[in-house]
Amino acid sequence: MVNTTTVAGLVGVVLLVRHGDSTTYYQDPNTYNSTQSYITPLGEQQEYELGSFLRSTYLNPDSPSFIQNISTEVVNVDQLAVRADAGGGNGILNSAYALLQGLYPATRQSEITLANGTNVLPPLGGYQYVPGKSVTATLQSLEYWQSPSLTSWMECEYFQDHLIRLYASTSFINMSTTAAPFLTALKPYLGGVSNNFTNMIYDHVNFQYTYNKTYYETLPPTFLEQARYYADFVQRNVFTDSTPSSIGQVAIRTLFPEIFWALGNMTLASNKVKMNIQEVDYKPFISLFNVTNATLTNPNIGGIPNDASVVALELSKNSQGQYEIGMKFKNGTEDSQFTQLEIFGNTSIALNSFTQTLIDTTIPINSTNNWCFSCNQTIERGCSVFNYSNDPFLNGVGTGYTG
Repeated sequence: MVNTTTVAGLVGVVLLVRHGDSTTYYQDPNTYNSTQSYITPLGEQQEYELGSFLRSTYLNPDSPSFIQNISTEVVNVDQLAVRADAGGGNGILNSAYALLQGLYPATRQSEITLANGTNVLPPLGGYQYVPGKSVTATLQSLEYWQSPSLTSWMECEYFQDHLIRLYASTSFINMSTTAAPFLTALKPYLGGVSNNFTNMIYDHVNFQYTYNKTYYETLPPTFLEQARYYADFVQRNVFTDSTPSSIGQVAIRTLFPEIFWALGNMTLASNKVKMNIQEVDYKPFISLFNVTNATLTNPNIGGIPNDASVVALELSKNSQGQYEIGMKFKNGTEDSQFTQLEIFGNTSIALNSFTQTLIDTTIPINSTNNWCFSCNQTIERGCSVFNYSNDPFLNGVGTGYTG
């Protein structure tokens, strides 16, 4: 039920943030392994602007979403936890750095006085080095090989089976047929990129349209919008599935353990972390909106989120002392404010209901061993250290299990 008696201010917030604009890259449509991509100056500015927005939302005492007892000017590194995918060309990791510059900008209040009386201001007018050396302060960068939690679809055999089933489905084939005339007309504008319906063609078109003046002036009207429309269709189907616990939802199933842990910790008296930030690709957004039924009341959020988008899971405490979760979404720099989303039909939901419902329905993947089993992977990404000799589900033998 919607609760209207929430006590002023928030206990904390978990943020799912998409990286900023980056150089064009290629995703293999059969594996979703991708080439390197680097953040652009535009992307850095987008992330900085998002950080500034989050600052005005959560660090401003006059904001209704102010986080209680959070440090507003000089960062308290114990109150902030950040994780970022460090794979590829560090586009996502560097997005996190740019975001943090906007969240806690340079300030003279970071000045210190030495024992001899000398005042020292950090470089760049008081730049705040948010990723410190203590455990809670570190911006945790995860390489591809370290953990599958931020890139769980890669090297996942059952996910690749999901792609095969999707591409052979009637709805997918019908949409591919519908798109064929457009893809033929678009081919002269794709350079060496294949115009196969499964390709992430929109990424190439959008990048060229943004940075290539000739391309910008010659691309026919509506072509960019049509490329986005078909890309949204493909990605919406790739990163959702028939049930919340199916492998097509793997992008969010591996993030849920971190999200649940962070929200649960924020309710403890001993907890210091007020803001937990997960800097990621676009995939978990699509899965999250699907498994929480947010797309039922906001169907327009079902596709690819724009660069520098953010989902906020806000933790509050009502007048009865109960913890509640609300979910908001800002679709890149194009949106000036958050949009309130519904979770299972409600604008707020009790924290224990939120976590238990999603645990029961999505079956979160909470370890590398669990991921290896869920993906039918026995070799890559650390899976070779586990013993699968007695695993009756391996390769789906005798069970029909396909993720």
